[in-house]
Amino acid sequence: MKRKCGIALLGGISGWLLVVGQVAAGLEWTGALDAIHASDIKMHIDVLADDSFEGREAGTPGGQAAGDYLAQQLKRFGLQPAGDQGTYFQQFRGNCRNVLGVIQGSDRQRKHEYIVVGAHYDHVGYGTPRTSFGPLGVIHNGADDNASGVAGVLAVIEGFLALGQPPRRSILFAFWDGEEQGLWGSKHWTAHPTVPLHQVVMKINADMIGHLREDQVFVFGTRTAKGLRRLVSHGNVNTDLTVDFSWDLKANSDHHPFFARDVPVLMLHTGLHEFYHRPTDQAHRINHQGSQRVARLMFAIAYQLANSDSVPEFRTLSRSERPSDLVELERPLPARTPRLGVSLAADQNDPDQIVLTRVFAGLPADHAGLRPGDALLRFADAAVEDVPSLLMRVLKVESPTSVQIRRQHEDEVDEIDLSVTLDHRPLRLGVSWREDCAEPGTLVLSQVIPYSPAEVAGLQVADRIYEIGGRTFADGDAFRDLVAIWTGPMPLLVERQGRLRTVTVELPSQ
Repeated sequence: MKRKCGIALLGGISGWLLVVGQVAAGLEWTGALDAIHASDIKMHIDVLADDSFEGREAGTPGGQAAGDYLAQQLKRFGLQPAGDQGTYFQQFRGNCRNVLGVIQGSDRQRKHEYIVVGAHYDHVGYGTPRTSFGPLGVIHNGADDNASGVAGVLAVIEGFLALGQPPRRSILFAFWDGEEQGLWGSKHWTAHPTVPLHQVVMKINADMIGHLREDQVFVFGTRTAKGLRRLVSHGNVNTDLTVDFSWDLKANSDHHPFFARDVPVLMLHTGLHEFYHRPTDQAHRINHQGSQRVARLMFAIAYQLANSDSVPEFRTLSRSERPSDLVELERPLPARTPRLGVSLAADQNDPDQIVLTRVFAGLPADHAGLRPGDALLRFADAAVEDVPSLLMRVLKVESPTSVQIRRQHEDEVDEIDLSVTLDHRPLRLGVSWREDCAEPGTLVLSQVIPYSPAEVAGLQVADRIYEIGGRTFADGDAFRDLVAIWTGPMPLLVERQGRLRTVTVELPSQ
């Protein structure tokens, strides 16, 4: 990773991250998830992607009809109008309209802060050479792009209404027009906001969430504020999606005008496909159950942000971070030199006997006098039974230690006791890590030693460790200190591709 971010963490866990952990630990939002239904998502997509809307091009009668439909939904839900002059609409560029409604927050000290949750509702009409991959002159219904995102946001509203009490912060639900023409609607709103822009603390964007494949959802923007990857992962506990936390944040949807004005952003997306900007992007191809899962994740993210005691600040460094920086952060460290320096195998004639097939020159086994063909009988005062258990023992024993071998020379067989001075200190856990300035209190594993307790427990390179025994830690030094004094099985809260799980490591006795 480039030094602009730094490998080592500077400072401890912010109050914002501790609060997110507390909100997420309770998972208070789980009951509201049942109000987010695939059937409702299907209904909205079927309406918006119908031929009668003629592709919902911005400023056209079909686009206006789609806007009217969304305003009717906001009124039906009982949201307060957040457009111009007490309406749900913000008009611009002639007949283009953003559609806006708000759930007012319940906390007097925080209701003036806004989470913006939105999706663009326009599409490309009949297509043009600039907006369509063809054929032209045919209605492009845009079921995935972006009736799916709109339907997902409408479902999120239903989730919040099911809570019975508004969240602490206000949530502005925004349906943008003119996105396909160049982010017209979101650019207009950020230039002429209907709530004070400086009071917007996060923008969540849904764009094309209707083609979930292999459980994978892309979440862009987690670098724009500290702790967002952890927040998304906590929100994913119920939806169990595989999350691609892409660092590639482009000006390709309505999150970007907010990003350009120093507002942290998140965008959810299920990926491009062969129907993108073609007439074949039709409602019957939508994965409604997948859209439901993505909408539930979006709700869980918004819920945490709307109810935390504090909110994350914009990270200016996110402007210069690139996907290559992620590759560097997760790059595996080179393998370290072996403690013993041998290759082993079961004897072909006697599978219960472990023999040395190679002794590496200049390493501890060579210095101790071990030779290829030697059979290992005992190591560190314990019988050698199989290769895996022996290699695990090599990693954890103190040095020097004893080795008993059987060596055949012509017709003679000798049992020989040797002492070997091993390289490196004994391993308690068996991992190395890097630290990420955008994710305080998180270890990004860069090495998992083969046959170590960590590998046996299932840890992998690029896993994130968030907690040890239910406790957060400020940095790698604090984590190392906890490991050093831990007794008994050690539970770690680990995140891999947005999925949280508890991994229990059986540490060697002190």
